[in-house]
Amino acid sequence: MDISCTTLSSWKSALSSYDISLESLYKPDLIPLDAFYRKELPLLIQQREPHPFVTQPELRRLLQWKLSRGKWRPRLLEFVSSLSETLVESASKRAFASLPDLTKAVSELTILKGVGPATASAVLAAYAPEVAPFMSDEAMVATLGNAKEYTLKKYISFAEILQKKAKDPKMSVKLHPFMDNILGVALRCPRYELLIHPITGKLRSLCMLRS
Repeated sequence: MDISCTTLSSWKSALSSYDISLESLYKPDLIPLDAFYRKELPLLIQQREPHPFVTQPELRRLLQWKLSRGKWRPRLLEFVSSLSETLVESASKRAFASLPDLTKAVSELTILKGVGPATASAVLAAYAPEVAPFMSDEAMVATLGNAKEYTLKKYISFAEILQKKAKDPKMSVKLHPFMDNILGVALRCPRYELLIHPITGKLRSLCMLRS
């Protein structure tokens, strides 16, 4: 199954398998971090409207979540842990305010030491996944065939592919009941990439299936 799939039942099946798939990774520390990223963080950011931002502890925990999913890089965590609260808040405010300009939004976040395009995408996805999908290994491989080049240029190409897929007429009719204005959160399964509503758990948009 690949990005050309337009079978809603397949995407809903992927969504329903998420928690079991997460547990199958045998990473107990990842489960509470995942709950923070996809359930708690989006609501915290939304509560700060009209000038949303993330705090330094939130950014640190987001990075812990991201690293727990893949290769652990403690040096990055040290960099983010050393950032000042003021710097993180101001950078994230500017980044969120820059959307839907992904180039500018990512650039505002990558001024922070320890934050590259992939981590920046995770921050943006917690706020506006319909505009800024999370740059995960699985989705990168599925859309671009390469998960090694985490550059801004690659991220823009990646985002354009997923945005186009989310607007596919073949899917938009079927997914219409779920396409509300409430922000979703980018999620990761061992086999699936989905965007879901943080509260109802309904499918909002879609990213990619990994074979």
